Amino acid sequence: MTADIYSFKTKMLNGDELDFAQFKGKVLLIVNTASQCGFTPQYAGLEQLYRVYGDKGLVVIGFPCNQFGKQEPGNADEIGAFCQLNYGVTFPISEKVEVNGPGAHPLFTYLTKSLPGALGTQAIKWNFTKFLIDRNGKPVQRFGSMDKPEKISRDIQALLS
Repeated sequence: MTADIYSFKTKMLNGDELDFAQFKGKVLLIVNTASQCGFTPQYAGLEQLYRVYGDKGLVVIGFPCNQFGKQEPGNADEIGAFCQLNYGVTFPISEKVEVNGPGAHPLFTYLTKSLPGALGTQAIKWNFTKFLIDRNGKPVQRFGSMDKPEKISRDIQALLS
């Protein structure tokens, strides 16, 4: 298994490649997102975390996923416009990915193996599952959909200090 997160790359909504090596020394919050989910308002809280802690070393990265209730049906342009228009999102958003199963993005395979969920299950249960990564690239905490971004700010602060 990969030793840290810095070996991963992903494509962004605009098609550019994002290399996680550029985040060495940063705290990362990686979230699988969806535009038509009951938890979609968490975009506002995620953006708030990014604005408050970005200068201190936090990077939030959203990964749109259509695997849960088909709640992310849009294309890249539609997803980007939705996030910007409705929530003023300025943090990076990847292209649409799968987070479970044989087609899962390798990053999520790594994260779910590193931080299993309830009862040791690896699969992500729903949209807005969050993974907190320390400044050394090690996954340290997994939060479920019900965990609002505001609730995890203390955990972020601890990693930033």
